[in-house]
Amino acid sequence: MVRIECLDVWKSFERKRVLRGLNLTIEPGETVVIIGQSGTGKSVLLKHIVGLMVPDRGSILVDGINVGRLSHKKLFELRMRFGMVFQSSALFDSLTVYENVGFAMREHTAMTDEEIRQICDEKLHMVGLDEVGEKVPAELSGGMKKRVGFARAIAMNPKCVLYDEPTTGLDPIMADVINNLIIKLSAELGITSVVVTHDLASAYKVGHRIAMLHDGSVIFTGTPDEVRNTD
Repeated sequence: MVRIECLDVWKSFERKRVLRGLNLTIEPGETVVIIGQSGTGKSVLLKHIVGLMVPDRGSILVDGINVGRLSHKKLFELRMRFGMVFQSSALFDSLTVYENVGFAMREHTAMTDEEIRQICDEKLHMVGLDEVGEKVPAELSGGMKKRVGFARAIAMNPKCVLYDEPTTGLDPIMADVINNLIIKLSAELGITSVVVTHDLASAYKVGHRIAMLHDGSVIFTGTPDEVRNTD
């Protein structure tokens, strides 16, 4: 688990100001859902948390460490504590499911093929995909691709998982399967979770707290019940 603090974060792209003094704290083991209109900076915030972007002003702290001031080596070490689930799954089309899930282990560890295969089987079992390891993404449904993306995100036993629109493009039944999976992984792995979504049903179901972005800053945070009862 990690603690994430966003302190007065500002970010502009040329003349377009995206983040405007954003403040948000995410506690260890908490699932925080970030909602808001397109263009309010939700995905930009995720990129700041893992150091893909650096604030023009303000700080992102992960367990008290200022992400924007880390060396390339230290930033790489920090990123190993994170898993990422992408909106479009972002699987490598030419690789099998096993090769997709095991990609980071093969690139960044000295594990044997047998050890990697064992971990892949374990993570695929966690997301309910026991017999798809030899398939390629083109042979999978949209929901199955999402779950393979989940397995890849947790393959390195991260302390925090970031989800970018995890239910986009899914029918309501499969979206609910994905929501239940987010809850399951959070509980079983004891991880901090940050979920960006437009889906209010998903936000209410998975979030301990919901933060609403508007014009580049957080204008409201509260529990799902508090969100339901606010004007």
